[in-house]
Amino acid sequence: MNRKNEMNFELFTALYNIKTHVNMATIIEDNTLNYIKDVLDNMPADWVNLTTHRLDIYNEELAKSEFIEKFEALSTTNNYNTTALSELPTAYDYIRLGHPLSSVLEWTVAKINNLDTASVISFSSRTVPILAVLRKNLFEKKNTLIAYTGDLPSAFDAEKIKEVYGYSFELKQVANAEELPEFDGSTVYISHLDEIGKVTLNTNTDFFIGIHADLGSVLMVNGEANKNYISEIQHVRRRETIAMTPANCFIALQQLVGRPSPNSEAGNVENNKTLVLDTIKDITATDTKPLVGSSGLSVQYAVMMGLIDHANEHHPGKDIKIIIPPNCYGGTNDQARRVAACLDHVEVLDLPVDRDNDMVQSTDQVLAQVAKDDAVPYIIVEIPTNPRVEVPDLDKLRDVLTEKRKTTSGEAAIDPVFIIDQTFCPNIQFLKEGGIFSSIRSLSYVSGSKFPSGGKCTAGYCVANKAAANLMDKIEKHMALCDNEATDLQIKILAEQMPSMNQRILDAYKNTREFVNFIKDKLPTAKINFVSEALADDGFTPSVFSLDLPTKGATDEEKETYKRALNLKLINMMITEIPHESKYCVSYGQLKGCYWTIPATSTQGTTKEDDKDYIARVSVSPDLDLEKHKEVFVNFVQNL
Repeated sequence: MNRKNEMNFELFTALYNIKTHVNMATIIEDNTLNYIKDVLDNMPADWVNLTTHRLDIYNEELAKSEFIEKFEALSTTNNYNTTALSELPTAYDYIRLGHPLSSVLEWTVAKINNLDTASVISFSSRTVPILAVLRKNLFEKKNTLIAYTGDLPSAFDAEKIKEVYGYSFELKQVANAEELPEFDGSTVYISHLDEIGKVTLNTNTDFFIGIHADLGSVLMVNGEANKNYISEIQHVRRRETIAMTPANCFIALQQLVGRPSPNSEAGNVENNKTLVLDTIKDITATDTKPLVGSSGLSVQYAVMMGLIDHANEHHPGKDIKIIIPPNCYGGTNDQARRVAACLDHVEVLDLPVDRDNDMVQSTDQVLAQVAKDDAVPYIIVEIPTNPRVEVPDLDKLRDVLTEKRKTTSGEAAIDPVFIIDQTFCPNIQFLKEGGIFSSIRSLSYVSGSKFPSGGKCTAGYCVANKAAANLMDKIEKHMALCDNEATDLQIKILAEQMPSMNQRILDAYKNTREFVNFIKDKLPTAKINFVSEALADDGFTPSVFSLDLPTKGATDEEKETYKRALNLKLINMMITEIPHESKYCVSYGQLKGCYWTIPATSTQGTTKEDDKDYIARVSVSPDLDLEKHKEVFVNFVQNL
C-alpha cells in the first residue's frame, strides 16, 4: 500500500471510529431518555410528595450508592414497573443530601454526558455549588478561577464571600467555553441553561455549573483528578443547603425528555408568602419579618454567616465563639464546626447540657470564659434538648444570660446572642415581648420538615425578638447570598399546613403522653425521658420521648451491648408488625404514624462518640393506631 493509500485508510478509520462513537453515544442517549420517559409515567407518587422515601429500606452506609445501583439494574432490563420502583431503597437522606428524583436526574445527566453518576450533583441553590468548590480549595490551598458566560448568579456577592466566608478566587467573563484559559488551579465554568441536559465539557473545565433560573443548578465534576471533590461537595449540600427539590427535579426531567414543563403548583405566590409570614408571626408572637429558607440547616447557615458578618463589622478584630451542646442534633453540630474550620477567628466551644450536666451552670461557666477572652459569644441550644427532651430552668437561664460580665481588663464583655432551635416545640413563644428572653438578643428557628409542613417539605424559618431585630438584615443577606430561600412550592405547602400546626402539636402530645404512661405501667424498669406534667401545663408539649430500656450483664460493656440490641429488637418489632405506620427514621411532627430511631446512629451521626446517645427515640403523630402500638409493646415486654 503506498503512502497516499495509507493516509486515506487512516483517515477513513478515524472517521469511521468517530462516527461509530457518535452513533453509540446517540444510542445510549436515546435509550436513556426513553427509559426515563417510562419511569416518569410509572414512578411512585411519593417521589414527588414526600421528604423521605422507603424509610424501612435504609442502609446508612450505602445511602449514597444503593439507590442508584438498584435503579441502574432496573434500567438494564428496561424495568419501569411502579412496584419495582417503589421497592428501591431510600436515596440519601431527606432532601438535603438527595432523594429519588434528584438521584434519577443526576443519573440521567451523567449518562448522556458520559460521566460517572457521582460526578453530577444537583442543587436547589445557584450559588452554593460555587461555594462548595471554594471551600474545598481553601483547605487544599488551591487557586480558583470562576469563569462565566452572561452574568454571575444574581445572589453572588464576591466581596462578601471573600470577606465573611474566607474564600479567595478570580473572576473572568467569557463568551463561551472555548475561551477558557489554562489556569494554575481549579476552573469553575458557569453557564445559564434553558434546560438541564447535555453539555460540552471543555478540557480546561474542572467544574461545570449549569444554572437554571427557576429550578436550581447542576454541578458536573470533570476529570479523574477532581473526583476527590465529590464527597466534599455532597457534604456541603447536606449541611448548608439542599438538593434540587423533588418538584423541580420532576420538571427538569420532563424537559430533558422533550416534554412540556408541568404547570406550576405554587399557586398565588404572594398570597401564600403573606399567609406564611403572618402565621409565623402569630405563632411566635414576634413582630420582625420572619425568614423562610429551603431547610432548617439552610436557615441555620444564614444565621451563622449573618452573625459572623455582624461581628466582623461591629467587633472588628475580636474572636467569635460558637457555643453549642456537643450532643445536640448532628447537623447543627457539624455545620458549626465546618464554619469554624474555615475561619481562624471562629471557634466552637462545648456546652454540656444532658445527663449529669445542667444547661444553666454550663452556660454560666462558658460565658465567664468567653468574657475573659473578650470574644463574641453566640449560643445555640435546643429546647427541649435532643434526644433527652429536657427543659432547663428558664428563669435561671435568663438570669445567667443577662448577667453583666467583665473582660480581664475590666471592660464590659460583649453580651451573648441566644439562638434557640425549637423544632421540638415550635408553639412556644420564647421571643414574645415581655416574655422570658425579651431582654436578651434572641433568635429562634424551626425545621419545617417537622411540624410546620407535617413532613411534606423541608423549608424552615427563623424569627428574632425586638432586642435582636437589627441582626435580621445580615441573616437575610446571607440567606439570599446562598440562594437558600424557600421555593414557591415550599411556601405553598407551609401555607396549607401551618394554620393547623398548633392543634396537631396538641393532639400529638396527647397521644405521646398516653403512650409514655402505658410504657411506664408495662415496663416500669425502663427509663423514659419526657417532659413533666408541670412543664406540659406551661406549654411544653413535645411529641417525642427517649427510652432507655432495662439491661443486664456483668460489666458495663455487656450491659451497653445488651441494651443496644434490645433497642433494635423493639424498633424492628414495631416497624415489622405496623409497617403502614411505624417507620425507622429521625422524622418528627409528621401528619401520621410513629417514628423510631437511635440518635447515636442517626441525628448524632457526626457527634463525638463519647457524647452519643444509644437510646431509642420515639416520635408520635396526631394520627396513629395507638392501641396497636400498645399491643406490640406488650408483646415485646412479654418476650424479654
